[in-house]
Amino acid sequence: MEQPETLEGFFKEKLGRDASSLSHDEIRFNILSFADCLEKNIKYRRRDYFKVTYTSGHHIIHHSDRTYEVNGPTLSFFSPDIPYTIESPSYAEKNSYFIFKERYFNEYFRRNIKDFPVLANGHNAAYALNKAEEEKVATHFKTMQQELVSDYAYKHDLIRQHIAELIHMALKLRPGQIPIDQIDANARLTAVFTELLERQFPVEPPFTRRFEMRSASDYAQKLNVHVNHLNRVLKLTTGKTTSQHISEKIATEARILLKHSQYNISEISYSLGFINNAHFNHFFKRQTGCCPTTFRV
Repeated sequence: MEQPETLEGFFKEKLGRDASSLSHDEIRFNILSFADCLEKNIKYRRRDYFKVTYTSGHHIIHHSDRTYEVNGPTLSFFSPDIPYTIESPSYAEKNSYFIFKERYFNEYFRRNIKDFPVLANGHNAAYALNKAEEEKVATHFKTMQQELVSDYAYKHDLIRQHIAELIHMALKLRPGQIPIDQIDANARLTAVFTELLERQFPVEPPFTRRFEMRSASDYAQKLNVHVNHLNRVLKLTTGKTTSQHISEKIATEARILLKHSQYNISEISYSLGFINNAHFNHFFKRQTGCCPTTFRV
């Protein structure tokens, strides 16, 4: 089964560095440019990390249940708890971002990074920068990049200080998002729902926790909309109900696990949130036309 790409995997596959040679902090933080993504085709399938971007130009941000237009130098903050997508950001040489694990920050500062408003649901994600602020942010990013590749033993302490300074800087800034009222609200909700659904997969072994977001109500609650409204929107924009989208995605994950893993049917059934094997067998046969054991052969 194809596994989510980890930061360890990034170092090994993209940079040719063995994670065993890296410190504990080095596998929980990395800084990249948008050019890296274009040239190396970097794609993180599951977001279990925080992301801070420094961009210029024009792009569209779908963040939770809102959509914003961003123009010019912008500092943006994204949490793994809040679904978001960025539509075709304008390419610029200085567009870059860094990603880090929650514990990378929390263990050092002895506080929860999610307590900061810039990373909480219902708050602005992007902040416009004037010339002086842009220079300050650019300096932070450049210094973090230099520290990351240095031999200084305490470089990650310095990097975390820069993260904290950027957060506090944003708390003092004006929001840099312009709500787009004219954009089709149905398309916006569909895009964010799709991102949230995709984020639930792939299911990762060992299956220590069940896949819980299985109902239309689960997704409606996460997106802060009524379940009937979510169903109407998805039916209008895609021709399918919320439950149909969820069922198709679960069935796809079930096929992957059956074909490409050694886990037994009980383990797969449990991981996908089914009460027992009988419910899983009935679901799988309804979706694919055959039972799991037959499909696996």
